[in-house]
Amino acid sequence: MSEEQTLAVEVSAIERLTPLIKHFTLAPAGGGSMPAFSGGSHIVVVMRGGARVHRNPYSLLSSPHELDAYQIGVRRMEESRGGSHFMHDQVTVGTRLEIAHPVNLFALDKIARKHVLIAGGIGITPFMAQLEDLHRGRVPYELHYCVRSPEHAAFLPRLREREGERVHVYYDSEGEAIDFDRLLSGQPLGTHVYVCGPAGMINRLTATAHAWGWPDSHIHWEQFSAPPVGDAFDVFLARSKLHVHVPPDQSLMESIEAAGVEVPYLCRGGVCGFCQTRVLELDGEIVHNDHFLSEADRSKFIMPCVSRARCKSLVLDL
Repeated sequence: MSEEQTLAVEVSAIERLTPLIKHFTLAPAGGGSMPAFSGGSHIVVVMRGGARVHRNPYSLLSSPHELDAYQIGVRRMEESRGGSHFMHDQVTVGTRLEIAHPVNLFALDKIARKHVLIAGGIGITPFMAQLEDLHRGRVPYELHYCVRSPEHAAFLPRLREREGERVHVYYDSEGEAIDFDRLLSGQPLGTHVYVCGPAGMINRLTATAHAWGWPDSHIHWEQFSAPPVGDAFDVFLARSKLHVHVPPDQSLMESIEAAGVEVPYLCRGGVCGFCQTRVLELDGEIVHNDHFLSEADRSKFIMPCVSRARCKSLVLDL
């Protein structure tokens, strides 16, 4: 993504919400207003730190009706490849950053007769903006929020004040958990369920919903996967005629971008499918970490934002 496609912003406020989560306010660097967005949208933050550039997706948690600034929540990841540590350790009030325009891959369904929102940990962030939209509507909704312990419950005072009895909180430290069977079996027809959080939570929710006969069109989930580390490997870009080395702690997409070749993307988290790339030759195996490709397509394509390879040689159609 070129500089012409990004917005220059300045960090105007930082607040520590929990031991692991910081809340950042991003204002337009040149003044004015931010582009409009809807609840569930995310931005990609571009962080330029020395020889390394990080581009991480973060959900917008501010009100879609207030466009003087954007707000994001960033969890410090224990096994970060650098992005979350950069935001926590190097970004201060006044820091200039670049962001991509908002994209919504997790929108509320406008024909739903009820919304059930389920968040795990930092997965609360996309729902903060969605709740602002829901306040102005007449469709009933409820929020179920699972966290490790009370000290890790980001935004809870704000949620309790605004949502009252519509927010239900569960603490792992107290042995509490959502009874998905009870929750999903008793909803009225036309209800849509939305979940954002760890992979285990998403998998349990979707499996339970399917077991109770929920159609796929009524089940919505979001999980941006961080590109995992892995073995180093080399790739040849056939159209660009370039050999690219992929280090253990850099994603395939980042390595291709560092070589000067742009790869289209919207999420950089293995969800949207925009970076789907055809594999022309492979001597080894692809390590798929995306949430997009079907099993049939996994022998022919790779999502370079999160997936990598264990191979002697790999040739891509780029």
